[in-house]
Amino acid sequence: MLGLKLKTDPRWANIAESNLEEILSDHCWCEQKAASNALYIITNNSENVELVTEMAKIAIEEMEHFQMVHNIIQERGFEFGREVKDDYVNQLVKFTKKGGSRNDALIERLLFAAMIEARSCERFKVLSENLKDKKLADFYYELMISEANHYTTFLRFARKYSEKVDVDKRWQEWLDFEGELISNYGKKETVHG
Repeated sequence: MLGLKLKTDPRWANIAESNLEEILSDHCWCEQKAASNALYIITNNSENVELVTEMAKIAIEEMEHFQMVHNIIQERGFEFGREVKDDYVNQLVKFTKKGGSRNDALIERLLFAAMIEARSCERFKVLSENLKDKKLADFYYELMISEANHYTTFLRFARKYSEKVDVDKRWQEWLDFEGELISNYGKKETVHG
């Protein structure tokens, strides 16, 4: 369904579980950034009423996820660490086409967001299936479903609002690039690391 070229090695869940404090802090920041991305889309595309309505829902949901993860951090007596730059996401930013019309920029932003949501969904699936901690495994299963919904929402809007971009062709380029990129990751206790 996601179309990802390379699946995460299930052993990555062992790396994540070996340092739950780190993965949970990173995850919390990922939720905050996802909310910020939805707000960014609203700010730059306020004339698209349906888009604004859905992005507002996503921003709220992402901040609810932030709060849920933050609560888990507190319940377990962990420290909520400082934000660490996400190299994976920064590489995706570099792949984003620059220039063009406002509409081209919107489509790129939506595809960028869809890519991150697709990989996050896949990573949460790995966690839900491989964590020994049943409570956390169930938590990540629920978030996997949410990420899948976000992924499809971003893709749907890219197709709906595209004026000139062949969205399916460009999405395939995103999938190909990400497939090569992700082969360098899966070795750290971060959501995309």
